[in-house]
Amino acid sequence: MAFKGKPPGSGSGEMSRRTQALRPSIALSPAEASRARSLRRKGEEPAAIAAKFGVPVEEVEKALVQMRSPRPETTRGTLNVTLAAHRFVMGERKGDEPLWQTIDRLVDELIRLRAAAEGKPAPPAKRKGAGARRPDELLPGLLPEMPAG
Repeated sequence: MAFKGKPPGSGSGEMSRRTQALRPSIALSPAEASRARSLRRKGEEPAAIAAKFGVPVEEVEKALVQMRSPRPETTRGTLNVTLAAHRFVMGERKGDEPLWQTIDRLVDELIRLRAAAEGKPAPPAKRKGAGARRPDELLPGLLPEMPAG
């Protein structure tokens, strides 16, 4: 089956105009707001940043509230796919299986099929107790079945 889909549009990933309209106005230009966030990441205090730009501290704080903070322990990601890919994945679901399980199963199948096509043995399954230690490090669809006992 030839898998075809349209790539995302030129504006994908950008903030929606509605979201932008709902945000409060800031006395800093977008470039200045970006610079203020950069200075904050480097450890400068909001009052010092406000003094540099000659604006009230409240205006700098509005810009800083919009900063994104990294989440060191994320367990999920967003998969930006075409509608055709979405339909394919939804068609591969088993019952009401969660989408992440479907994706894990499909990736596992792809890994094993590629290994077979290249004449290589399938990747070895990890032994119990080896590798991941926390639940968020585990990929249930890629792990071997645990023996009953």
